[in-house]
Amino acid sequence: MSTHPRMRREYATIEIMIRRYCRENHRQPEDDGDREQLCRDCSELLSYAQKRLQACPFQEGKTTCGKCKVHCYKPQMRGKIREIMRRIGPRMLLTNPLLGIRHLIDGLRKQPLKKNRSSGRKFRR
Repeated sequence: MSTHPRMRREYATIEIMIRRYCRENHRQPEDDGDREQLCRDCSELLSYAQKRLQACPFQEGKTTCGKCKVHCYKPQMRGKIREIMRRIGPRMLLTNPLLGIRHLIDGLRKQPLKKNRSSGRKFRR
């Protein structure tokens, strides 16, 4: 996992959203087990999302994934993430206001910044 604060925030945001979605949509009333346990589908989606973030060519210069022109997700996984973002995203401002606001601010960036591998400088793609 990246050590840059921007990327740690992205990991935290996606994990919180997937966990909340799973808790609200996949847990059965008779489930008295661990509240943080994810169902198999959500666990696979979280693992997939973390791998995609790790492989993002823009890293700390990225915009939100929904505004990025490079779509790293497979169509099926992208559909699942979009559903989670649509349902849980608006409530992030109430449940996790700092992450929600930072995510909104990150989404204002129109184009991602990509690092120039040779010089380490950033440039607009």
